[in-house]
Amino acid sequence: MLKQMFLNRILMFPNAVAQKCMLMLVFIVAVGVIYFTSKGLHKFLFSWRYPFARKQGEISHSEAPLNPATSLTETELRTKEILEKLDQLIPPRPFTHVNTTTSATHSTVSILNPRRTYCRGDQIDILLEARDHLGHRKKYGGDFLRARMSSPALKAGASGKVTDFNNGTYLVSFTLFWQGHVSLSLLLIHPSEGVSALWRARNQGYDRVIFTGQFVNGTTQVLSECGLVLNTRAELCQYLDARDEEAFYCVRPQHVPCEALTHMNSKVRGISYLSNEEWKLFHRSKIGVEMMKNFTSIKVLPCNKSENIKMKCQTGMKTPFPSGYTFKRSWISAFCKQIKFNTMQEINYCLKRKLIYLMGDSTLRQWINYFLTVVKTLKNFDHHGTGLFKTHVLLDVERHILIQWKKHSHPFITEKLYSVKSENYIPREIDQVAGDNNMVIVITLGQHFRPFPINIFIRRAINIQKAIKRLFLRSPETKVILKTENTREIHENTEMFSDFHGYVQNLIMKDIFVDLNVGIIDAWDMAIAYSTDEIHPPDYVIENQIVMFLNYIC
Repeated sequence: MLKQMFLNRILMFPNAVAQKCMLMLVFIVAVGVIYFTSKGLHKFLFSWRYPFARKQGEISHSEAPLNPATSLTETELRTKEILEKLDQLIPPRPFTHVNTTTSATHSTVSILNPRRTYCRGDQIDILLEARDHLGHRKKYGGDFLRARMSSPALKAGASGKVTDFNNGTYLVSFTLFWQGHVSLSLLLIHPSEGVSALWRARNQGYDRVIFTGQFVNGTTQVLSECGLVLNTRAELCQYLDARDEEAFYCVRPQHVPCEALTHMNSKVRGISYLSNEEWKLFHRSKIGVEMMKNFTSIKVLPCNKSENIKMKCQTGMKTPFPSGYTFKRSWISAFCKQIKFNTMQEINYCLKRKLIYLMGDSTLRQWINYFLTVVKTLKNFDHHGTGLFKTHVLLDVERHILIQWKKHSHPFITEKLYSVKSENYIPREIDQVAGDNNMVIVITLGQHFRPFPINIFIRRAINIQKAIKRLFLRSPETKVILKTENTREIHENTEMFSDFHGYVQNLIMKDIFVDLNVGIIDAWDMAIAYSTDEIHPPDYVIENQIVMFLNYIC
């Protein structure tokens, strides 16, 4: 009898350890049930996907966020889909030596079906055959090119459209918008091998920029390292948005609470993910090299062609590329009819009773400076705070006009100190706008995201799209305008800030916002047409951006 009981115990629970394991398993299940009931399934899943996901300011001993195999959220699925498209668009390219990369000098260009003269409105097509520095035909595409036509005497310019056949040949198309002598230009910004290197390097790490947070506790000020991801075993302060899966971290300073973070600034760390050989592709002499040096100008005649009647500019219109051109330094839309807004009276009438919220980077803050200079009835309201990156507010009490600029949240790259106390991600700012037919939101995003892996930008753009959809549900008459990011200095810290990164981000924005009833101001297209390679374009470019904006809202 005793022997049988002994055998039964062995079969059911071989030893005391097994009994403890069973008890532990039961305990874990019970805790899980309680947790699901009290916290909800979504929060539970988020806490596993983002192990730092506690309340803002809480502490954790851990490294960068992990992402164990759990069911993907809608945002993650959409991000994955966009990343797969981009990886197909920018495949890895073999690179052994600079001589085997695309050469602007050895590549050949030819006009298809050339004529002595052309008519205004015609299209002229150029065939480019890419060759390397040894004169060999390239077998694949992917070169980053910039096409432009211009007539300097007329202060006229426009972008050209580049079609990549992915076999070493490209079709470069120009629409002849004006009459006169027109010069054509095609720049090799980066060869495909350089593009491939930039794409790999961009998505390799978060640590090229170091953020420094200033914590204040009474009279004590403490500085601490911060970032989108921190690879450290130190205790971390977590600043998280669980709904939108946004995260920012700081190393917790001693004897100071996480809630004491008040200001931030940043600087470039000097880390590179490019090899020494790859860096040779980004020497100043190899960026932006002209590929059509021997081309004579094209003669364009009016030919008495009648222009197609265009509808007035309004939100929801599809924006082609090129979206317009400059003539006598004015921007002329290629897809909608514009009002000139030549007088102060016309501008004031358009702005009357408007509440305008500008959300984004300093290229949009330039609008505030323009409005303040040109619209004399607008007065600067002291919103407290210091520096360029505080919230800027302009008021015209008599006409009930408000224009506000507020910077977007992390990442924001500047050596100047800025406050983070009233900071919000753009989706949260949109959620706080009630909306009506006199409210306008303008958004621009991109320049500060270029040094970081692309998934950060994709997620932010998706979250903004969702917030706009929520806005349109409660207030479909609210106007929303997207200003794309513009080009910038082509030789400045190429690995982090190359226009190739901006080009990819503009493709993402067009993909994500394609079906929304928003207006598009193509600042990228404008910058190429005006030939301004400055992160902060000149005032005459800003003026024409704003004229396009006024056309959308009035």
